[in-house]
Formats: sequence, C-alpha cells, structure tokens
Amino acid sequence: MRLEDEIKQKEFRNEFQKTAVNIIFTFNWLDARTRNFMKDYDLTPQQFNILRILRGQYPNPSTINLLKERMLDKMSDASRLVERLRIKELLERSPSAEDRRSVNILISQKGLDLLAEIDKNFHEYEKVFNSITIEDAKILNQLLDKLRD
Repeated sequence: MRLEDEIKQKEFRNEFQKTAVNIIFTFNWLDARTRNFMKDYDLTPQQFNILRILRGQYPNPSTINLLKERMLDKMSDASRLVERLRIKELLERSPSAEDRRSVNILISQKGLDLLAEIDKNFHEYEKVFNSITIEDAKILNQLLDKLRD
C-alpha cells in the first residue's frame, strides 16, 4: 500500500521528506512484525540481537563494550539486556581474568538451542519480504547504504 494511503497524507513537501517519513513508517511496520515473531520465543528484538552477536563470537566470550559496538539499536542498555538473558539462562557472565572491571559474556547451550529453533522457523518471519524480489532487496540495500554515506 502507498505511504500516502497508509498515513492519510495527500502530499509531501518533496521526495526527500516523503523518503524520510517512509523509512520511519517502514521501520515501525517491520519492528512490529519482528516483535510479534520474537514473542513466540519470549525475546525482544534487542535480546535476539545480543544472542546473535554472542553466537557469532562463540566459543570466545564477549564484553559489554563489544555488544554495544555491534548492536543494531545503539540506544539499548546492553547491561540490562544481558542481565535479563542471564536470568533466562540464555547466557553466562563471569569476571574477566585480565580486567577486574570487565565481565566475560558467553552464550549458553540453552541460548544456542533457542537460536537454532528460531533459525528453523525464520522463513516464517521472512515472509514479510514476499512482495519484493531478491534483486529488489539488493537495490534497496544499496540505496540504504548510500543514504548513510
């Protein structure tokens, strides 16, 4: 559906304004679908992001600073997210032997198992992209990368 129809706005000041509104609207649309998919696994998108970063580092531990650097949502509180995932037993925290002020964070087997289950069902989430082709996705990725240059 066209952006104008979705938000009931007939016109925009220019195409750049429409692009900005469209990106924000589409982010919120995609975020709602992501949250809905993650709800089945009792995770938020930010918690899922942390687990994926930890799986990428596995078997090496990570630090809070590494997680902050790699997180998609830079406004998230990585320490709070890590603690919630620790309570769910999806990761383990231990003091760093090298730096007493730092903690090592390692994904647990339970966390790896949960990500494996999500991976098996991720095609269901990816259905949100059924209206575009792989080539469309490549072009969109190039344009978004270009926008951030």
